[in-house]
Amino acid sequence: MKILVVDDHALVREGLCQVLKGLDEQVEVLQSGDCAHAFNMANQHPDLDLVLLDFHLPDMTGLAALGLLSKSHPELPVVILSGSYNLHIVRQVMKSGAAGFIPKSGVSTELLTALRQVLAGEIYYPNELMLSLAAPTMGQADDELPTFPLTPRQEEVLQLLMDGLANKEISRTLDLSAETTKNHVTAVLRHFAVKTRVQAVIAATDQGYSKSGLSL
Repeated sequence: MKILVVDDHALVREGLCQVLKGLDEQVEVLQSGDCAHAFNMANQHPDLDLVLLDFHLPDMTGLAALGLLSKSHPELPVVILSGSYNLHIVRQVMKSGAAGFIPKSGVSTELLTALRQVLAGEIYYPNELMLSLAAPTMGQADDELPTFPLTPRQEEVLQLLMDGLANKEISRTLDLSAETTKNHVTAVLRHFAVKTRVQAVIAATDQGYSKSGLSL
């Protein structure tokens, strides 16, 4: 496993290197203190599995760097790390295609859980942020909220919602933790801009989803 850590603080990078050993003792962690060097490293290491990208960097914002990485390496998951954030930033990150958003204020176990989820092909956002993002901000119309495509795992969750399964049953069926299932259900509601599971099923049916899990 090979991960690129992009942060302008050496101590942060070194700390992350130690934490990332919790994923795999043999993990190879590459480090970069700025975006220009990070782009070169991404080009030199096509076998990268993941990029951890600080949102605040000296030569370019993490958001701009995310856009360039997504364009040049579309299959490479990029997780944004930030010491400070607000819902506007999280919305921008989600819209720009990040595989996850993780506050630096979190604990190492949360980081490892998030990265395992991302490495499994899913998208991770802290549950409290997903709940906040599910509701429009004051003065913002529903049609102004960005819509994000469902991940393959979220489509599986949607399928089980359409089959009438409760969260516990979804967790058992897909072998997910209760928190991960809740995150996915919240993302599905957010995707269809609805507040309840029933509304999500109705909206999905209207958009061509069927109980076979296929979109027409």
